[in-house]
Amino acid sequence: MFKIKKLIKESKRRQRTIVFPEVSFSDRTLEAVKILQKKKICKVMLVGDASALLIRDKSLEKFDIVNPATFQDREVLIKTLYEKRKEKGMTREQAEELEKDPYYFATLLVECGYADGMIAGAETSTANTVRPALQIIKSKNKAPVSSCFLVYGKNDFLDGKALILSDCGVLEKPTAEQLSAIAAASVESAKQFGISTPKVAFLSYSTKGSAKSEDVTKVQQAYEMFKKKNKDVLADGELQFDAAMVKSVADHKAPNSEIQGDANVLIFPDINAGNICYKTIQYIGGLTAVGPILQNLKKPVNDLSRGCSVNDIVILAVITSLQCEWKEDENDNKKENKGDKKE
Repeated sequence: MFKIKKLIKESKRRQRTIVFPEVSFSDRTLEAVKILQKKKICKVMLVGDASALLIRDKSLEKFDIVNPATFQDREVLIKTLYEKRKEKGMTREQAEELEKDPYYFATLLVECGYADGMIAGAETSTANTVRPALQIIKSKNKAPVSSCFLVYGKNDFLDGKALILSDCGVLEKPTAEQLSAIAAASVESAKQFGISTPKVAFLSYSTKGSAKSEDVTKVQQAYEMFKKKNKDVLADGELQFDAAMVKSVADHKAPNSEIQGDANVLIFPDINAGNICYKTIQYIGGLTAVGPILQNLKKPVNDLSRGCSVNDIVILAVITSLQCEWKEDENDNKKENKGDKKE
């Protein structure tokens, strides 16, 4: 059974620094960071003007607050942004101006090592969170950056099981190759988040050739590509949702399936299907859906749904901490925090 308390405990042990660029204009983010700091779930860094934030909430005097305009290593951030974007036509002056944007500033803090991860999106679209990450941090390899949702909770169907749903927030119409890469990244995410035995289902409106179309063929090809590279991972496709998730249906529709109606990593054929499904599961199914969690970035930057709750922000901070690089013998105190608490 999936237990979020285990992930919270691990996040407390790691004590990674997570930066929040929206606290100046997001009441939900403000409440979430207070919980994170009070319960020592992670180290918290806030972006904004310290004086204005302290007027808004005096308790923030205990927080690490950094201002893009007065940050002591601002030149490092500007140079980093300029070097990464000059081939795309960005000028030094444009880099100086863009560094003041809270989303770019926070992303640069992660890229340059002042923070370990970033969370945003409670007050803006996914594009405003993902764009700086793609431009500055970039992907780990040639595979695309995608997203997943961690879904968990209790109802008559799920009964304490956790699911990974991908891609519900970034790639609109992935190719077969991209779907295969999304699945590989989602397996990695599942293991990071405590799902020890990922079981991957490539979803379609067809099960094992019950329908024929270009869309069905794409999912079939994606499964074949994935299985060729990941022989040890339990996977199957193409499968309808019920054949992937319900054993009695799987016995009838896909009796030879490796996952036997017990999938926990669901790969959707496009963003339409994925986004609609996760919201349906969340609001009608009464389950918690955390994300979009970005996959295959060199360093973790994660997005929030604009309909997120305070608890969603807290749990995404836990997830982000688990995505940060970590070594058991690492000295957590070796990195000096360079933020200034008051200006």
